[in-house]
Amino acid sequence: MKTACLILPLLASSASAFVAPRCQTARPTASLKMAIDYNDPVVMEEFNLVQTMEYDDVVAELAASGVRAPADMGDMDVKLMLVELRTVMNGGASSNEVKTPPATFGSKFEEYLWTKPFFAEIYESCKANGDHNKMNVAAEYCNDPENAVSAYGKAYAEFIEEIEAALNAKPEVTSPTVQFSGFPANMGEMGLKMTLEALGEVADMSCSESDDGITLSGEVTFGSVDIAKAAIEQYDGMDMGMGDKLQMISI
Repeated sequence: MKTACLILPLLASSASAFVAPRCQTARPTASLKMAIDYNDPVVMEEFNLVQTMEYDDVVAELAASGVRAPADMGDMDVKLMLVELRTVMNGGASSNEVKTPPATFGSKFEEYLWTKPFFAEIYESCKANGDHNKMNVAAEYCNDPENAVSAYGKAYAEFIEEIEAALNAKPEVTSPTVQFSGFPANMGEMGLKMTLEALGEVADMSCSESDDGITLSGEVTFGSVDIAKAAIEQYDGMDMGMGDKLQMISI
């Protein structure tokens, strides 16, 4: 089973704010791109919810999201890991903050949670119902469809069809602003703008090269919602021979 490359820090120091200190062997930790503020009311609420869960349920939810809890990790560390996972998946701590996707995704599963709203809705429904089996199937199908179908195709055939339909579904376009990625970097910003202007007015656009210098990603605001729809229909999912298909997402 492939797991998402989502690395969560073990905030043992944070744990001491909630439980009595206990002796444990120090382990190396990795840092999140965003800090988790355990004084934030939203994070505290999540922490309190996780504290009521059984250890096995916590481990199962982590696994369903493609994250393995080390076998030697203590109960509190595992629960803190889940608190941070949920916070990251929710796009941050405070609910009044605008949720923005990370610059890069650790796995297809993480990417689809951000970019495929119908899939995200199905996954959140499974999470709300405590259906860890379906959560695991959904995560594995995103990361490795062939293996997931081989392992779960008989028992979860209808659910896998539902996931596939959700991944392919196009959300309603209600904004002239579109987030894009995957255009060849050798087009340059001006070349890309001229290409998009063939569909209609481009009111504003910003873009940047990927770390490897191969593709362009950014945002474009068209002159109308209709032009944005036309751009998405024209380019979303197009294979430009750059490894990944173009993505055009209404935001």
